[in-house]
Amino acid sequence: MKLTKTLLASTALTVASGTAFADGHMASDMTLVSWGGAYQASQQNAYVAPYIENNSGVTAVWDESSAEAVAKLRAMNEAGNVTWDVVDVVAADAIRLCDEGLALEIDADEQLAAAPDGTSASDDFGDLLVSDCFIPQIVYSTTFGYRTDLVGDTPPTEVCAVFDTETYPGKRSLEKRPINNMEWALLCDGVAKEDVYDVLGTPEGQDQALAKLDTIKDDVIWWSAGADTPQLLADGEVIMGSTYNGRLFAAIEEQKQPIAMLWDAQVFDLDGWIIPTGLSPEREARALDFIKFATDTQRLADQAKYISYGPARASSAPLVGQHAELGIDMAPHMPTDPDNAKNTFLYNYEFWADYRDDIDAKFQAWLAQ
Repeated sequence: MKLTKTLLASTALTVASGTAFADGHMASDMTLVSWGGAYQASQQNAYVAPYIENNSGVTAVWDESSAEAVAKLRAMNEAGNVTWDVVDVVAADAIRLCDEGLALEIDADEQLAAAPDGTSASDDFGDLLVSDCFIPQIVYSTTFGYRTDLVGDTPPTEVCAVFDTETYPGKRSLEKRPINNMEWALLCDGVAKEDVYDVLGTPEGQDQALAKLDTIKDDVIWWSAGADTPQLLADGEVIMGSTYNGRLFAAIEEQKQPIAMLWDAQVFDLDGWIIPTGLSPEREARALDFIKFATDTQRLADQAKYISYGPARASSAPLVGQHAELGIDMAPHMPTDPDNAKNTFLYNYEFWADYRDDIDAKFQAWLAQ
């Protein structure tokens, strides 16, 4: 999606850290919205604490409501009282909010920091700028973990091992929704990666994916929470299963479980910031100033000290160092690491926005059979 190259005339703001804006000053308070837990802690450490240190008198408070961001921003907009300044959302929600006029359009090259070598922000973020309103922070993935002590002498190297119950007998865990499962099923039924969504957009393609999933249906434990698969693996109830790469990192490196990661055909997804529309010029200026700081090359690399999600800027990847507490090199644990990203699959946000309701109904009916 091509980024808009016109600033919003209603604000007439010049965005650059430390400069004056519109009426000469920025708001001193910010309400930031995120997901809580280790991810929010990584944001606090990498972005918020240094920003406040560099901007005397600025305060920031957290609201852990990102899961409800779309509904809450709709309600705030209708009431004419937007109380959030910067909101962390997944890319799909950013697209919805942008389409509904609830998120501010951003000109990446004018309003975000360039890379240290002068590469423009739009080139540095590249294809991850999936909406005119979305400023990416991290790339995370849904991928597979497996029990190293249960796979014999030939550990799996390809995602299609999930469907190979002869070589790898035992239970698998898959998320209880069509997203990702349908794509993997088609890939493992011979559909070329570039054709997956064209095929999945047809009734025949949907039936083909479900038929492939049928071959392992009796061997699947279905999960709803990201913590489920690591626990099932730890307990030995499944031999392999899908979940978020950060959850598997915790199980492998922090808990020292006998688990390994299967990166093949990992499904990339994105998380990042939006700024709500309807803010005062002063609050909008502060939000934009924070965003420019928080998404520069160094800050995104710094976040990787605390959590195993890949920074969204290409220029950040070489700066990823060691985990702040474990002291281990974080680069090999990132979904964006070249060794892990040899065969990735990028989630198609627009496809699922159009087809989610219909395919979900079909998938749930199949589950119930």
